[in-house]
Amino acid sequence: MDITQLILDDHAEQRRLFAMVEQVDRADTASLAAIWQRLAAFLEVHAEAEEEIFYPALLRLGKGAPGADEPDEETDDAIRDHNDIRDAIARVGDHEVGTDAWYEAVAAVNKANGDHMAEEEREGLTDFRMHTDLQTRHDLAVRFAGFETRHVTGVKPVDKNPKEYIAEHSHDMD
Repeated sequence: MDITQLILDDHAEQRRLFAMVEQVDRADTASLAAIWQRLAAFLEVHAEAEEEIFYPALLRLGKGAPGADEPDEETDDAIRDHNDIRDAIARVGDHEVGTDAWYEAVAAVNKANGDHMAEEEREGLTDFRMHTDLQTRHDLAVRFAGFETRHVTGVKPVDKNPKEYIAEHSHDMD
């Protein structure tokens, strides 16, 4: 197991769930609501797992990918992205399932999440694969999979202050 592959697998599942929302008849609000609930919980759990396990390790072990930000800058950006995604998820709940406004809100989540995934795949995951040995990636993958499994029904969404997050997790680097 490799944490970078687990994260990529999660990204593929997120894309699949967004595609499912796009393919369900808008009149089938029960199915749309169920798929959205699963997707929203999955996005929240994935972000929290990254913040608990992946990003602290990136801060400690990363060195930056070619042409990419340093690990602290990448982490700052990722925490901001996660906050944006959480906030966009919350806005979906302001709309009736299946309405144009609901689809627009879901599309906003998809865009924010897609932008985040693309950057993370180019930078943080590349950095981690280049600078972290397979045993460490395996050990982190076990923790990541365990976290996601224990929280499969969701976690409480909480925005984080990126600078406080980095300060809290950077002292582990000493």
